[in-house]
Amino acid sequence: MVAVGEWNRLVVMKIFDRGIYVDGDWLGDILLPRKEVPEGCKLYDELNVFLYFDSEDRIIATMQTPKAVAGEVTVLEVVSVGNYGAFLDWGLAKDILVPFREQRSPMKVGEKQVVVVFYDERSGRLVASSKLNKFLQHDPIQAREGDAVDLIICHETDIGRNAVINGTHWGLIHKGDIFEKLTLGDKVTGYIKKIREDGKVDLSLKKLGYGKVSGLAGEILDALDASNGFIPLNDKSSPEAISQKFGASKKAYKMAIGKLYKQELIKIEPDGIRLVGVDS
Repeated sequence: MVAVGEWNRLVVMKIFDRGIYVDGDWLGDILLPRKEVPEGCKLYDELNVFLYFDSEDRIIATMQTPKAVAGEVTVLEVVSVGNYGAFLDWGLAKDILVPFREQRSPMKVGEKQVVVVFYDERSGRLVASSKLNKFLQHDPIQAREGDAVDLIICHETDIGRNAVINGTHWGLIHKGDIFEKLTLGDKVTGYIKKIREDGKVDLSLKKLGYGKVSGLAGEILDALDASNGFIPLNDKSSPEAISQKFGASKKAYKMAIGKLYKQELIKIEPDGIRLVGVDS
């Protein structure tokens, strides 16, 4: 079924100077502006287009890629605030509105906000909301303890930091498991630490078992934590540099990082070592 706020494969039915019209089924013919029409496009070609509302609230097609489709949680920047709410850049010609009633807290220009895009039946428009709780799933998450998951970092609480797991469920990173600076909207890899009987999910930013690493390997992990996840020392580094940093021999250092590599806790790069899940 053809849907606004989603990608649809639609057939070209009319060609005019201003653009082409694709068959939107129950929505009628929909314009794809001339500047977006693929070269060589002809009648009855099938195009993959995204449908949304233009500045006059008419349904329009585009081949540009939005930063989120309907139902998707994402991170967007506030570009303006008007009489009806805040407007966020979602990668299309028309910014998306977050009505005041859909704002968890007042939004300001320049802020990054975690929002979900949805079709608002009340206004008949595509809008966004930072009140994620009513959109995320509350049934048990289909994951196991230890699984790697994609996280979007959200608001702080008294006991830690909330995060959206794989775009579908809430999770919590307890303060004792936070070893790096986290900012609203950060996208990071995390791990399911515990699934409680009530369905709530505790998260870790490190693979389970990380805290059990001892000796030189543990010292290396601590040093990585204190250095934003990267140390410019690998198995090719000089014995002097390794000794100065860790007071250990090159042989011992190579054995320690080899152990961490096998546990998939670090990556060995040409110019150093990096914690898994920390971008370069």
